[in-house]
Amino acid sequence: MTQTFRTHSAEETIEVGAQLSALLPARGLVLLIGNLGAGKTTLTKGIARARGAAAEEEVSSPTFTLIHEYGEPALVYHIDLYRLDEASEVASLGLDEIMNRDALVVIEWGERFPELWPEERWEIRIEAVDEDQRVIEVRGLSKK
Repeated sequence: MTQTFRTHSAEETIEVGAQLSALLPARGLVLLIGNLGAGKTTLTKGIARARGAAAEEEVSSPTFTLIHEYGEPALVYHIDLYRLDEASEVASLGLDEIMNRDALVVIEWGERFPELWPEERWEIRIEAVDEDQRVIEVRGLSKK
């Protein structure tokens, strides 16, 4: 099943993230797919806020640090694979261990390494229609 949302501001994108938080499992994998500037981190702000893991202003892109943890203990892991080129680099981050924790793992640019992900996951595609408008498509994938 696929759900589609349209937003017309960063605030609306954050609110969709908060709504999606209720649909997503407490523990699981979410791949955020979209071009640079599409709104992946903005959506994550709503997810983290709704989970009580972090305030919106505490959530930032992990482009250079690669992994941010939100909550104590961590309820949301926010990971950015934009700067990585090979699956071996991703493996060195310890994602196997992170994905076995009782937390939601949100990965930006996960589509770059499809061979690494379990069949059971969520994919959220974000497309920037213009400067403010976004189309957000949510799809849960599970084992057949």
